[in-house]
Amino acid sequence: MPQLSVVVPVYNERDNIPPLLAEITAALRGRIDFEIVYVDDDSSDDSRAVLAAQKAVHPELRVLHHLTRSGQSTAVWNGVRAARSPWIATLDGDGQNDPADIPKLLAAREAAPPEVKLFAGWRTTRRDSFNKRLSSKIANAVRSRLLKDDTPDTGCGLKLFERDTFLLLPYFDHMHRYLPALVKRAGFRSMSVPVGHRPRTAGTSKYGMLDRLWVGLADLRGVAWLMRRAKVTRVEEL
Repeated sequence: MPQLSVVVPVYNERDNIPPLLAEITAALRGRIDFEIVYVDDDSSDDSRAVLAAQKAVHPELRVLHHLTRSGQSTAVWNGVRAARSPWIATLDGDGQNDPADIPKLLAAREAAPPEVKLFAGWRTTRRDSFNKRLSSKIANAVRSRLLKDDTPDTGCGLKLFERDTFLLLPYFDHMHRYLPALVKRAGFRSMSVPVGHRPRTAGTSKYGMLDRLWVGLADLRGVAWLMRRAKVTRVEEL
C-alpha cells in the first residue's frame, strides 16, 4: 500500500512525459512509498505509447486510458478512484508544476490540524502569457468574492488531498477548479501553500481565454448554488 499516489492527467503531452516522470521520482524516492497514476485522456498523439515505454523505466507507474476524451476533471477523478493510497497529490501534465514542491505540501500536512483535508499550491509567481495571467487574476477575484473559499489560486494543478474526502465531493466537469470551495462545503478546511511555477517548454496549452471565461461563469453559478444548499451538522452518537 503506497503512502502517496501522484495523479497526473495528460492530453497530447508526449514530450513532457519522460522529464516529468523523472522529476517526480527524484522528488519522492527515498522519502515516501509512492505510486504514479497517469491518466491519458484519449490523446491523439503517441502519449500512450510513450507512457507504456516509461513503465519499464519507472516501476511505480500505472497508466489509465480514457476510451473517449472526457476532460481534465474526469481524468483526475478516475485517477483518484484507481489510486491505492489514502492521500493524493495531483500535477498538471504540462510540466509547469514542479514536483520538487510535493514535499512542501507533505510538510504542511504534517503541521496542520486534522480538519485540513486539502493543501492547494499557490503560484505566487506565474510563468504564463500576459493574457493567461490576466484571465486567471480576474477569475480568482470573482470566484473568491462569490464562493468565499479563502484561496488565492484554485487553478494550480499541484494539490495534496485526502482521497476519501475527495470522493465525498460532488463530481462534475471542471470540478478540479473548485476543490477548496467544495471541501469547505463538505465541512473541512483547505490551506494554500506557496509553490513554484515554470514556463511550458513543450506542447501547447489546451485552454483558451474565452473557453475559460464562458465555462467558468456557468460553473460558478452551479458551485454557488451548491454552497447555498449545503448543510453540515455536527453529530454525536448516544
